[in-house]
Amino acid sequence: MRIGELATLVGITTRAIRHYHQLGLLPEPVRRANGYREYGLADAVLLARVRRLTELGLALDEVRRIVADDAGRALADVLAELDDDLARQEAALRERRARLAGLLAQARAGGLPSEGPVSPELTSLLAGLSTPTDSPSAVRDREHLLYLETVVPADQRSALMTVLDDMRTGTSELYALLDALAHLRPDDPQVASAAIALAALLPDGLAAHLPEQHADAASVTYFEDLTPAQAAAIRQALRLLKHRSQAGGG
Repeated sequence: MRIGELATLVGITTRAIRHYHQLGLLPEPVRRANGYREYGLADAVLLARVRRLTELGLALDEVRRIVADDAGRALADVLAELDDDLARQEAALRERRARLAGLLAQARAGGLPSEGPVSPELTSLLAGLSTPTDSPSAVRDREHLLYLETVVPADQRSALMTVLDDMRTGTSELYALLDALAHLRPDDPQVASAAIALAALLPDGLAAHLPEQHADAASVTYFEDLTPAQAAAIRQALRLLKHRSQAGGG
């Protein structure tokens, strides 16, 4: 029979049959004088077995190993492995649905930020954070918090969010200071006075989370998003914070 007839008989496509030839799942049959492939009953039986195995969820490389094993022992082993894998997938799916159920409940109660899902720590921080829409610094700060949520290691995130939560009462003043610097030169006298005011708003605990020389990827991304005067003021404020923290620790 021709390839189209074989495909119809087994219930697969001619494209799948050609793919199986390429993978070595199905041996190339003899060709007629006119160049067409000539398939027989053995090919149909083999293809039917391949179809049944793939319908069980086996990958094609696993199917190839099975059909090459005449003893049949490998089939039982592979099927057992498949059953274990499906059990793991079921467990992972149950866990994901449980997390989703919690997020859905939170969203319906109005406690999930529009940027969610995010960690419970950031959810709490964003819920109490004043974000005036007319303040570019406030909008940008919210975006930076979401960025930190992604790049800060999970074992450090909770402590950092706790420290940032201590800043909530002064955020409106902080945003106003930064907005006022937006169009100034970094050597403007207002930058130094703003740096002192900013440092006073930063909690001492933040010093422990500052990278050396502010050279990590998260810090570089943060400062690139600021105007020159804002970046200068914040760098000065962070230096003042570190000095203050070291003096207090000494």
